[in-house]
Amino acid sequence: MKANLHPAWFPEAQVTCACGTTFTAGSTLSSIRVEICSKCHPLFTGQQKFVDTLGQVDRFVKKTEVSKIRQEERKKILEARKSKVEDKKKERPSLKDLLIQARKQIPS
Repeated sequence: MKANLHPAWFPEAQVTCACGTTFTAGSTLSSIRVEICSKCHPLFTGQQKFVDTLGQVDRFVKKTEVSKIRQEERKKILEARKSKVEDKKKERPSLKDLLIQARKQIPS
């Protein structure tokens, strides 16, 4: 091994979870803080738990609600446009319709 190249190794590093559980593990840091461990992880406990340190779940829920509202507004706008176009089509004939009428009027 080259000297002064590798970080220091702590075989008895303290790992502390947010739930209060502590255990030792090998690491390049002397102490580590984690949010979830095997004592509080839903996979091991069978209980559902949201880890929301920065309000991420609330922001996601808010974003999805705003998205649903915008989608409904967009549907209303598109329906209004579609009905407006259909009304215009009913008011005046299309070029295709005019050509068909012209062909019918010309005696062959």
